[in-house]
Amino acid sequence: MREAMYYDSKDSNTLGCRLCPKHCAISPGQAGFCRVRQNYNGKLYAASFGRVTSYGLDPIEKKPLYHFYPGTLILSFGTVGCNFLCEFCQNWTTVHGNPETVPLTPEKAVSLAVDTHMDGAINTGIAYTYSEPLVWYEFVLETARLTKAAGYKNVLVTNGYINETPLKELLGYVDAMNIDVKGFTETYYRKHCAGSLATVLRTVEIAREQNCHVELTNLLVTGLNDSSEEIQQLTNWVASVDREIPLHFSRYFPNFNMNIPATPLKTLQMAASIAMEKLPYVYIGNAPELDRQNTYCPSCGNLLVNRTGYRIQLTGLRGTACGKCGKRISVVRQNLV
Repeated sequence: MREAMYYDSKDSNTLGCRLCPKHCAISPGQAGFCRVRQNYNGKLYAASFGRVTSYGLDPIEKKPLYHFYPGTLILSFGTVGCNFLCEFCQNWTTVHGNPETVPLTPEKAVSLAVDTHMDGAINTGIAYTYSEPLVWYEFVLETARLTKAAGYKNVLVTNGYINETPLKELLGYVDAMNIDVKGFTETYYRKHCAGSLATVLRTVEIAREQNCHVELTNLLVTGLNDSSEEIQQLTNWVASVDREIPLHFSRYFPNFNMNIPATPLKTLQMAASIAMEKLPYVYIGNAPELDRQNTYCPSCGNLLVNRTGYRIQLTGLRGTACGKCGKRISVVRQNLV
């Protein structure tokens, strides 16, 4: 374990965690909501530091990141714990269970990233994913510093629920984020995720202000967050932050504590149609039959990136511009090791 950052003493025994807006008051021998920030002998410890439950060399598109080094691979690590409790959690056995872990130091993580690249894989860097990386804060921060120093990239796949000060410190080393905007009402966040929408929206705004590449995922849950009005509100907000942020609508399937039927395909199509009125890069995930994963030039309609599952063909890009009309495309490709 490693002593945690961002906490203070509330009294002689209780510690106040300041990493995320839950501001947990943690008694001796207890953990915060996330289960991995624990009070031992008057100090707060990051109990998941150096503990890995899952790892693998993934296509960058799996995060999903469609506009960040498309067609490359990224070494991905995950652990336990989360500061949300989504009723539909897709990774609940890892996030909220007690899976086996293996030890991993930040130095070894970076060494593995370098080794996979040297073995011939077009490895972009390291992704912190599978669970909630923001409650793995100390490990992610230390590893990200080393990864950046080695010339590789850092990616977070996150719920975006973190206080501004620790977020800004971490963003100094993060190149890209896929942030879940799980719905667009506070009621939905409170009832179904045990979180808050406002904090997530502010995370997106801060990340873009600091020139971090951002893509958003919105899991559409049947009858709960999939109305045309809510999709329109989400679209308007994304456009107000940066209309070139890629937006991924994802199909929900029953899981964990939620048994609502899977998202109808027509709902996903409706959402994409609304979003495309204002946003040039809109995708649909978990529904390959809809074939809404390709990237097209918003100016001339030229096919830029052809995606069939995780088979990627960069058919129409010339650097970061459309090869047909020359329009600049919001895609990151340069400065890869």
